[in-house]
Amino acid sequence: MAPSPVQLKKLARARMERTGESYTTARKAILDGRPERPSARPAPAGKPGSNAKRGAGGGTPAAAEASAAPEPGELPEYPAPVDVTQYDAGLWQRVLTQAGVTDPVTGNPPSEAMLAGLAGGIGFMVFVFEYEETTTVSVITRAHPEPYTENLLARCGAVVREQKTGSARLAAQYLDEGLDEGRAVVVRVSRATLPWVDGDMADADEPVDVAVLGEHDDGNLLIDDGSGGLQLISPTDLAAARGQRKAGKNWQAWIPASTGPEADTLAAQVVAAIQETTGRLLGTRELDGIPAHFAKNFGVAGLRTWAGRLLDTTTASGWTRIFAEPGRLAHGLEMVALFLTDGRYGGSGGLRGLYADFLDEAAALPGLEALRECSAAYRDLAGRWDELAEMIDPDVDPAERSSHFAGIAHVATRIADAEERAARHLADVAALLEKSSSLRG
Repeated sequence: MAPSPVQLKKLARARMERTGESYTTARKAILDGRPERPSARPAPAGKPGSNAKRGAGGGTPAAAEASAAPEPGELPEYPAPVDVTQYDAGLWQRVLTQAGVTDPVTGNPPSEAMLAGLAGGIGFMVFVFEYEETTTVSVITRAHPEPYTENLLARCGAVVREQKTGSARLAAQYLDEGLDEGRAVVVRVSRATLPWVDGDMADADEPVDVAVLGEHDDGNLLIDDGSGGLQLISPTDLAAARGQRKAGKNWQAWIPASTGPEADTLAAQVVAAIQETTGRLLGTRELDGIPAHFAKNFGVAGLRTWAGRLLDTTTASGWTRIFAEPGRLAHGLEMVALFLTDGRYGGSGGLRGLYADFLDEAAALPGLEALRECSAAYRDLAGRWDELAEMIDPDVDPAERSSHFAGIAHVATRIADAEERAARHLADVAALLEKSSSLRG
């Protein structure tokens, strides 16, 4: 009789301790009835596959905060999640660092700026939704609507193992396989279902990726949720959070090898990412999954649309009419302020300073030196976006809302003009780089 899933897991882990095999190898050997090899020896303590505490860098808070150089053949410790500008790029920067992936030019782990740029970098989107009880606003300054994380993983040059299943049992098995290799595993969850998140402040449908680092002493799992610290969650609660959403249900990804990108390949991916970014900003490329009549809400056109609605004091689509009720006004402006400053869909300087860092770093790749001349415009834009974010006042007197909106519109219009100039210049440079690359090829 085949062992139950729980028995199989225990047998596999016991065999791992005796033989030093990975969880996947041990599990398959048990199912196939293969005997243990006489020459097998337990893996050294602390190495992937040995393990009292499975997971990245040992899976303890102390290990996650440490940064000691690993021994040859040993995985680096998992970095502490601090000083991050963009949530997803920062999360994957830590995961790739722990996996031992390095930049082909510097030999260091890939930077948050490089990963953010490869993911699509920057953009703009604004949408207002009116409901019976409230009015919500979404203002996004990162790349959108393209799949940010999926682009990052496809372009970063690392070996990525992505898995998705409708089965909670298989999802737990896949998670174990990654952790038993000593790797952090990123899973997608419903944010509102996480025990440490205030459910009243989170959209039940909002997905968020978190990194599972390993098992803690008490049987809970150690989680990097990007907050600057680490969280604990039971396997049951994590399974519930993973299975909450239909889209991306039980999705996970991890890095099974330290293989990194070749410099020439990474340079080509940088150019492709820049062309996607500038095309989205300038409206010269079709937006995936977005009907054509919504295009006016994206990119430079979206900024101009927003400015026009902020200035509109008479029609039903103008913000003065939409936010006539004090409660809707305060809530709407609170959402704008949060979107502009939170690291999920926006961030400091509208993420333009981070994008300038990406361009400067990418300029060191083969043939991309010309990108360095494009970064100054985005550093200037970072200051303009900070100025706009500081203007948002959820406590504004409702009677003064029209003049408040007009001030925001003035800054948004200047930003739109500067964004257009910067994107056109960058698009021209990227086109020349692509052409010169084809000629070299």
